[in-house]
Amino acid sequence: MTISRRKLLTTGLAVAGAGLAKKVHAQPSPPATAPAAAPPTPAGKGSVVVPNGSLLPWTSRGGVKVYHLVAGALKHEIAPGLTIDAWGYNGSTPGPLLEANEGDRVRIYVTNKLPEATSVHWHGILLPHGQDGVAGLTQRAIMPGQTYRYDFTFDRAGTYMYHPHSDEMTQIALGMMGMIVVHPRGGPQAVVNGRRVRDYALMSHEWMVPIGTRRANPLAMNDFNVLTFNSKSFPGTAPLVAEVGDLVRLRLANLGPMDHHPIHIHGHHFDLVATDGGPVPPPARHPETTVLVPVGTTRTVELVARAPGDWALHCHMTHHAMNQMGHGAANMIGTDTRGLEARLGRVVPGYMTMGQAGMREMAEMDMTQPANSISMMGGKGPHGVIEMGGMFTILKVRDKLPAGDGDPGWYAAPPGTTAVEATADDLARDGIKP
Repeated sequence: MTISRRKLLTTGLAVAGAGLAKKVHAQPSPPATAPAAAPPTPAGKGSVVVPNGSLLPWTSRGGVKVYHLVAGALKHEIAPGLTIDAWGYNGSTPGPLLEANEGDRVRIYVTNKLPEATSVHWHGILLPHGQDGVAGLTQRAIMPGQTYRYDFTFDRAGTYMYHPHSDEMTQIALGMMGMIVVHPRGGPQAVVNGRRVRDYALMSHEWMVPIGTRRANPLAMNDFNVLTFNSKSFPGTAPLVAEVGDLVRLRLANLGPMDHHPIHIHGHHFDLVATDGGPVPPPARHPETTVLVPVGTTRTVELVARAPGDWALHCHMTHHAMNQMGHGAANMIGTDTRGLEARLGRVVPGYMTMGQAGMREMAEMDMTQPANSISMMGGKGPHGVIEMGGMFTILKVRDKLPAGDGDPGWYAAPPGTTAVEATADDLARDGIKP
């Protein structure tokens, strides 16, 4: 068998059978240099929390709230081991969340530091035609180096988005997007019906980042291999936290290029209370554990934190809950690979054949992999490897959170409440014959 090292790596045969070479001749990636994002406002203060993100600061000038967005290139770490060259706003992707109240008059400056023209569309906001942000239709494009001004009033509460309407295929694919939360008149409520509110914003996105590279491919139309919440893949996603009895509001947005996302919660059910079109009337609400978030929409759901634990929150498209190294791989399920390692080892030293009995061992083994890439499945949990990645995070519910509402660590279930291997006595008692 005469297969070159280059052919093995590009076809994914070596990767797929988790044939990952022990030595990969790729240049090491430089460390991320993106500016540190401002810390999000703590939960319980009435403001939205953006896991792994930040809020856009504002000042008041003559009764008008003034904001400033700067579009530009940046380096962004999706998860430990994968840093990409992205585009975004104010040094981050997604850009900082813009928060205001119904009735607020706002003035938003947009400075373009990209190599091409751009604009900003205020997705879902009802405003005058000339403020809508569609280059060529409602305004001239914002050329590199220019700063434009948008003036309008938020006339209704809700969850919205902002993004370019100038070469949006490229610019959105590279990370240019953000969320807008408009609270009802009078501002956000820290308590609703006696329950403390935990208000979270999560923006889903999908990227095609070829293994070993640093730039997403904006021309990709399928087989996206990096799926994110707030531009982070698990285990890089920050957990959401709540105490038992809290009202947890999840504002879910989707500006990915192609795919809708069925977002599923474990251990709870929620009600769909709003879309970017407006609130859902209470008689129309009903309990669900999964909500579909189509491309170009927002969905707001609410739940009451009912029980302590670490509860998974993820897209239920199975390939959207895994990471980069699981794509473009050869199917090894059920194959007889005896003798294959010795033969391929002559071409790729350290080659290992994996995947013929499933992909779990690919997550368990700490294998060397190509530079600037992340393994197929997740990270370490309290009971071993969490075999999920991508668009996956955790809602951590506790009876009482630590001071500052920080990450409480892994949940320690009460003795006798965790699934364990059945004993011989268990099987005999219940008449089970494995």
